[in-house]
Amino acid sequence: MKRILFAGLAIAVSLTVGVNGGTAQAESPTSRATASSLSLPEPTGRHPVGMTTLHLRDESRADPWVPSEDRELMVSLWYPATKRSAAPAPYMTAAESAEYTASMGLGLPPDLFTTVTTHATLGAEPVRVRGGLPLVVLSPGFGMPRATLSGLAEELAGRGYAVAGIGHNYEAHGIGFPDGRTTPCVACENPDFPRVGAVRAEDVSFVLDELTGTFTGEPPAGSTPGKRGPLIDERRIAMVGHSAGGFSTIPAMLGDARIRAAVNMDGNFRFPNDTPLNRPVLMLGKPSHVPGGQDPSWDETWGELTGWKRWLSVDRTDHLSFTDLAPLAEQLGRPLQELDGDRVDTLTRAYVGAFVDTHLRGSDARLLDGPSARFPEVRFHQP
Repeated sequence: MKRILFAGLAIAVSLTVGVNGGTAQAESPTSRATASSLSLPEPTGRHPVGMTTLHLRDESRADPWVPSEDRELMVSLWYPATKRSAAPAPYMTAAESAEYTASMGLGLPPDLFTTVTTHATLGAEPVRVRGGLPLVVLSPGFGMPRATLSGLAEELAGRGYAVAGIGHNYEAHGIGFPDGRTTPCVACENPDFPRVGAVRAEDVSFVLDELTGTFTGEPPAGSTPGKRGPLIDERRIAMVGHSAGGFSTIPAMLGDARIRAAVNMDGNFRFPNDTPLNRPVLMLGKPSHVPGGQDPSWDETWGELTGWKRWLSVDRTDHLSFTDLAPLAEQLGRPLQELDGDRVDTLTRAYVGAFVDTHLRGSDARLLDGPSARFPEVRFHQP
C-alpha cells in the first residue's frame, strides 16, 4: 500500500557532504559567512516556475536505515506555470537552515540559507501539455539537501520540464517533515555506498509510480482546492544526480526501464560495473574525472555503456561545483573552485539541458557533439 501526502512549504535540509573519495567529508561554501541576501541565478526559460512539495510514504517498504519505520520521502516538484503565484518558494525554512548550518560546525549564521532568493512560486497553476510534461528526477549528493539542486531544477522547469527533487530520508542531516519531525543522517554514521545506490534506485521507482499514477493532474489529498499537479509523460523520463545521486543513476536505470537517460555529475560509480546498459548516459565531472584518472570506476562504467554516451570534464572545478553552492559561495566571497561560480552554473545548466532536450524531446543539441567555443572549459573524452 502506498500513500501520498501534501506538505506545502517543507524543504529538506542537510549537512553538505561530498562523497567523492573513500570517506564522507563535511564541506561548506564558507567558514566566515555573514547572513546577507543570496540569490539563485535566474532561469533562462520562457515559462514562470511553479513549485510544490510532496510527502510520500511507501507503506509496503521498511526504511532501510531505520527498519521500524515505513520508507518516507520528501519531494520538491518544480514545473512550468501559466503565471507566478503570490507566494515565493523558500530555499530552506528557518529551522532547516539552522539545522544545516549547525551540522557544519563552522559558526555559520543559523538563518543563512533562509536568505536565498528562488525564482519559483508556490502553488502556481501548471502549464497543461497534451500527453504530459517530460520529467527529470534529481537526486542530491550523500548527506546533501535536495535544495542544493534548486537552480538546475528551476532552469529545467522554465524550459518546460517537470522536475522532481528527492529528499532521501535518513541520508541527509535534517530532512524536515510536515508533522514537525526532523530526521538525521543515519546512513552517514556508517556509509555503505553500494547500498545507498540500491536504496535510491528503489526510491526513484517509487516516486515515478506516484507521479505517473496517483499524481496525474488530480489534486493530492490535502492540497489547496483548485491547484492541480502537472501531468507527467511517463514515456519521457530522465534522471540527473550529483555525487551519490549521480552514481545511483545506473542502478536506477538497470532497475526501471522508464528512465530513458541519465546524467552523473561527479559521482564515483560505487556499484558493480559489470552489467551493460544500452541507454544514454552523460558523465560530467571535475578535472580529475578523466580517462585513466584517480577514479577507475568511470573507466569501468564507460566500457559497460553500449548506447549513446558522453564523457565530459570541466576545467577549474571541484566536487561541489555542479550544485547551487558554486554561485552561492561566490556571492559570499568564498568560492568553491577556481572557475567563477556563475560560470560553472551556466555551463552545468547548458549541458544538462542539452542532454535532456536531446533524449526526451529529440532536439538536435549540437552542444553535445564536441568541444564548443562557448565553453572552452569543457573537455570531451573518448577513451
